[in-house]
Amino acid sequence: MRYVEWIFLFLLSGLGIALANFVGFDVGFMDSLPGIGVLLLISVLGVAVHKLVPLQLPIVAYVSLIGLLAACPISPAREFVIEAAGKINFTAPLTMVGAYAGMSISGQIKSFLKQGWKMILIGIFVMTGTFLGSALIAQIVMKITGTI
Repeated sequence: MRYVEWIFLFLLSGLGIALANFVGFDVGFMDSLPGIGVLLLISVLGVAVHKLVPLQLPIVAYVSLIGLLAACPISPAREFVIEAAGKINFTAPLTMVGAYAGMSISGQIKSFLKQGWKMILIGIFVMTGTFLGSALIAQIVMKITGTI
């Protein structure tokens, strides 16, 4: 039964990525379908490897390794993987990840609020600092590379 849930979530994620890629970046559904298929296949393989291999790394490590192997120069599917995944703007999957993260922590807000005002203040400072630090690093890198 657990595998049915995984498959359902993968398909839901694929549809969400396609929708975000279409709405946000004007990439047609049929154009993004091969890239979504590649990403979902790599994800499914990562979950399967995590279940089969006795070395208990996080699933994201296995997915990353499989993705790197699929796109490395010795891979026979390299050209297809890179071309297909290149049509997916990677902020589209991140939109889905953000939505899932928001839903997963929404049930824990009351628990967070019970920590007191100091924890809320620290959380605000951490989030603000992370955002400003990321923006500063992006600004510096983009200036150095001449992007802006």
